[in-house]
Amino acid sequence: MIKNDSQLTLENVSFSWPSGVNALDQCNFSISKKGLWMIVGSNGSGKSTLFRLISGMITPQTGKLVCTFKPALIFQNPEHQILLPSCGSDLMLSAPRNLKRKELHARIKSALAQVGLAGMFTRPIHTLSGGQKQRLAIAGAIVSEANLLLLDEPTALLDPENQLSILTIVQDLIQQSKHQMAALWITHRLEELAYCDGGVLMKRGEISKWYRGDELMKKLK
Repeated sequence: MIKNDSQLTLENVSFSWPSGVNALDQCNFSISKKGLWMIVGSNGSGKSTLFRLISGMITPQTGKLVCTFKPALIFQNPEHQILLPSCGSDLMLSAPRNLKRKELHARIKSALAQVGLAGMFTRPIHTLSGGQKQRLAIAGAIVSEANLLLLDEPTALLDPENQLSILTIVQDLIQQSKHQMAALWITHRLEELAYCDGGVLMKRGEISKWYRGDELMKKLK
């Protein structure tokens, strides 16, 4: 069940890879309410390491991380997370195991409709466009009951029309959810900051304070 009091807090979190690269350095970061929150930073700034920590793939070496959200990673390239041949069968992999068949199919069809893929339960994956595959990846998070979407440059491989479509879908999911839902969105596209509820800059493993999207856009231009 999705909680309405979820939070994500990092207190003085640091992490270094075995190669000696200091990916995160005394990071302090917090989200405790619904919204679309963006992270801007150059390659190697620590953004992907941050997502690995939040999703539980790795643990902080120093500091404290508390995440009571249920996170779901959505990659830049949806091909990296779509495994089965049809939309419906692929989404079954994300569903809780205790659902009865009727409930499972209803949940999958609802998730597909929420991302603009209504009626595509049996649609073969190879017939989808890049934008549709990214929508399917987001549908997987919905089916899994995640309430923290971790979007790692989800529009990087898409044309402008599909970039806007994905932004709008994520905004709508957050606003229309009856429960607390948030999204952390990594981006290199400064124009996307116009759509967020707040943004931070990551640089050399450090995280800035929160800015309004338009403030951070002006600061970085």
